[in-house]
Amino acid sequence: KLCGYLHKQGGPLRAWKYRWFTYDEKKCQLFYYRMAQDVNPLGKVELCNATFSYPLQGEEGTFHIQTPERTFILKQAATWDLKMYWLQQLQLRRWQHRDQLSSDCSRSTSETLTQDGQQLLDTCPNFLPTVKIPSGLVGEEAASVPVQANPLNVSIKHPLIELERTSRLQQEKLTLAEEVKAQKELVWLLHKALESAQLEKRACAEFLAAEGEQERLELLRHGERCAADLRYQVERLKRENEALQRSLSERDAHVIELQSNIKLLMEKNQAKQQVIVKLSDELTECIADPQRSISSASISKQTFRQMSQELDSLKDDIEAYKTQNKFLNSEIYQLTKLWRNSSEQEKSLMCAYLEASNCQMESRYLGVLRKLQDTKLLNAQQRDTVRTLIEDALQENIKDVIKLDSVEFDEYGFKLIPDYEVEDMKLLSKIQALEIRSNNLLQQDIGDKSLLARWTQYLGGRSPDDLALSPELKGLLRWGIPREYRRRVWSWMVRTRTKSDRERHPDLFQQLCEKSLTTPHPASRQIQLDLHRTLTTNQHFSSPSSPALQQLHRVLLAFAWQNPEVGYCQGLNLAALALLVLQNEEDAFWCLVTIVQSLMPQDYYTKTLLGSQADQRVFKDFMAEKLPRLVAHLEEHNVDVSLITFNWFLVVFVESLPSEILLKVWDAFFYEGTKQVIFRYALALFKYKEEDILKIHDSTEIYQYLRFFTKTVTDSKLMTIAFTELNPFPMKLLRNRRALHLQRLQAELSELEKLQKEYASEKSQRKDKDLDLNASEDDE
Repeated sequence: KLCGYLHKQGGPLRAWKYRWFTYDEKKCQLFYYRMAQDVNPLGKVELCNATFSYPLQGEEGTFHIQTPERTFILKQAATWDLKMYWLQQLQLRRWQHRDQLSSDCSRSTSETLTQDGQQLLDTCPNFLPTVKIPSGLVGEEAASVPVQANPLNVSIKHPLIELERTSRLQQEKLTLAEEVKAQKELVWLLHKALESAQLEKRACAEFLAAEGEQERLELLRHGERCAADLRYQVERLKRENEALQRSLSERDAHVIELQSNIKLLMEKNQAKQQVIVKLSDELTECIADPQRSISSASISKQTFRQMSQELDSLKDDIEAYKTQNKFLNSEIYQLTKLWRNSSEQEKSLMCAYLEASNCQMESRYLGVLRKLQDTKLLNAQQRDTVRTLIEDALQENIKDVIKLDSVEFDEYGFKLIPDYEVEDMKLLSKIQALEIRSNNLLQQDIGDKSLLARWTQYLGGRSPDDLALSPELKGLLRWGIPREYRRRVWSWMVRTRTKSDRERHPDLFQQLCEKSLTTPHPASRQIQLDLHRTLTTNQHFSSPSSPALQQLHRVLLAFAWQNPEVGYCQGLNLAALALLVLQNEEDAFWCLVTIVQSLMPQDYYTKTLLGSQADQRVFKDFMAEKLPRLVAHLEEHNVDVSLITFNWFLVVFVESLPSEILLKVWDAFFYEGTKQVIFRYALALFKYKEEDILKIHDSTEIYQYLRFFTKTVTDSKLMTIAFTELNPFPMKLLRNRRALHLQRLQAELSELEKLQKEYASEKSQRKDKDLDLNASEDDE
């Protein structure tokens, strides 16, 4: 790691301050702190667009980092090699960062640093030799170096706060000191007053204790004699004090005089030593050259020394200029390569932007053709023209529309553009392909950098067990987890919900897999039949011999043994598949356990699907409140949305949403469950496309549109609708409506069971079977 202590010039006085510098690999920034142990940096240096140089006439070890905003002047006074090491390493880190941004390969950070660093050193072999790492002065070992004591090594970023705090503390100190002094004086006065009172009391007691007048008179005389003695002693002490003061003043004056004499003698001694040195030099020159006079020898010696010094200085300047020239050549070479890469990136971005604009224009053109196809105001000739244009547009395959992007599946194996079987939907599918292509082109370079930065800051320095439930984590999960952290955060949420079961049965999944091999489960045949119908649009599960299908089979069988009440239900296969694209077999098993036992309501995957049916009725109630116009339109055309939404709830939108949106839904679902996720997203999907649905006035077309419209949602507007525009969404209301509809469904099921029993009883009592019996006798 590139870190160490450097001198930084800054502040109004342009003074050198000793600071701890450390390089951030991800942001390509050089942070500096007051000490190595500090947490908050004093500032940062952006190295992405910075250039490096160092002056020849400046102080030893000085070099500059020039950014578009300002120039940072740094100094490493230890050795020249250490300064050059910093410059070469900063050049290397800057190149590596720019190369990583433009590279599409998914190498690890350590491999990238090693290969890119070697490539950079190989491309500049003739400029400057590589300086080895100085031991103990750079890296984490440098943090143990004692910090240099410097009165100017103080940051004045916030001087008003520090001055105010110091002033307040000094004022409090002075106030407390004055109070203490006053208290001491008061105590001393009280002590003296107490002693006087005690003496007076003792004297009064002795005076009153005396028996006769003569004895009392003697006590008074004794007191007068003691007072006279004390006055005499006070006078004597005053005279002694005055004599000591005079003696001290005389001694101080004598010390000052002696110090001045010593100073004068030292100056004389120094002057005499200079004369002796000068005479010794002249004597040496005279001995070496008797023909030269003393004065001329002295002048020649001085001139020779000056010329020698100038010659040495010129030699040093030549070497410095050579080194600087090599460094600047390497800097110009690197900047040229960076400029070329930036130009290529700019060209590629411009091509992507133009292609996206073309896709948008073509999508609008096809949309206009579709509207013209539906309108009834055109005559026969115009209708024929529109039909011809549509046929010409549909002659090309959807794959030809995205011929510049040969990828048909995303990184998780899901198909980017679905195939539609309905002939009337081909025009809509082509419009969708163009919209998806345009959206991908416009966002391929932008990505979710801000979201990744927020997650990196939140998870930085934390172990997976240090995460805790918090509003901040909830807000981050609602906007999705970056792919770099998704598996880690999912594992933490699942471990939190299944901690007790895992502690009791740490090897439960392996035991259930072994049990599945030895004992066939009643649902094994149904699972095997459903495997090949499971999400054939995913390339990992499209082949019958795919290893992923075997993993899915093992996970479903293990869950069937683990939860006998549910066993296996259609829909669990899709949920397990979505988990396997991100997790290994055991983690996918525990995720499935979490979904069925913790996140979903009771009886959601049982044979009667009671919980799922209740949620459909609750969802219709919420639709009537949140989207009254749409509900009235659907009822007018006798459209039952539960035929579409039932599968949404059962498999949590698998096969319904694009993978990018689907995984963000699951991110929040693992944290909040059905209330804050499934209901919100289901309502948001209808609100997102409400205007488009209201324009369709045929029930068949509405059903066709509802079967595929979720695949056309590709932006983050859906999250905004789900968690902002649909508020308020109280949990208490959801629980009450669930309980109400569950009660009604249970009553309906009880009534149905009663009718079935009555019918069975009536059927068993009927005597219409005689004819069948006679027929069977004839058969014999």
